[in-house]
Amino acid sequence: MQLQQHEKEIDALNLAVLVVTFETPERARTYSADMQLPWPLLVDESRKLATAYGMHRGRAWDLYGPSALWVYLKLLARGRRPSRPTNDITQLGGDVLADHDGTILLHHVGRGPADRPPVDAILRLLR
Repeated sequence: MQLQQHEKEIDALNLAVLVVTFETPERARTYSADMQLPWPLLVDESRKLATAYGMHRGRAWDLYGPSALWVYLKLLARGRRPSRPTNDITQLGGDVLADHDGTILLHHVGRGPADRPPVDAILRLLR
């Protein structure tokens, strides 16, 4: 389940969502349009923000192991194809939730493209 499917609930909770990428601004605009992101997309080409939150580069197993392949298969089953990589595919992502005072409520560093906290768990934390 994607966070975008809960956009109305997120709005009702008066939450701000920021999506961060290390891609170029041009590629970020394309991604935002392709994914129909309803939230701002910030570009961190230098990866200073990612590094500050401990999001480093993954190993081959992280990127191509069974859990990652499962994510790609689910995308294909929904009629979506993963886009061709244009940048460093080893860069890991994650999720960081902060309250209005900047206190970190959740800090999850992904171990690959399939490693994301469940959206329902994130929303329970925020409620």
